[in-house]
Amino acid sequence: MNELPRVDTRSEELPRDLNELLESVALLPPEHRFRLSPLLDRVVESTKRRRRILCLVQEALSQLRLDMKYLMFDLEATRRERDAYRDRLES
Repeated sequence: MNELPRVDTRSEELPRDLNELLESVALLPPEHRFRLSPLLDRVVESTKRRRRILCLVQEALSQLRLDMKYLMFDLEATRRERDAYRDRLES
């Protein structure tokens, strides 16, 4: 009965070390594997959750940078319009 851990082991989502650990635990005798499997599942889920959070933070930062560029462009355009209006009033 060589049952693998219940976690999804897609290599693009998990670090190489964690994949190696999953493979090593899968080779253990059943009594040891069943004791370690729930702990390993929690580690894998925690790793995936951290990766999702990191991606969300990176996306939020990218959006913030883009929003700041738009705001700076709008500020400069508003300043130019103000200066042009002031020049017209003074002349």
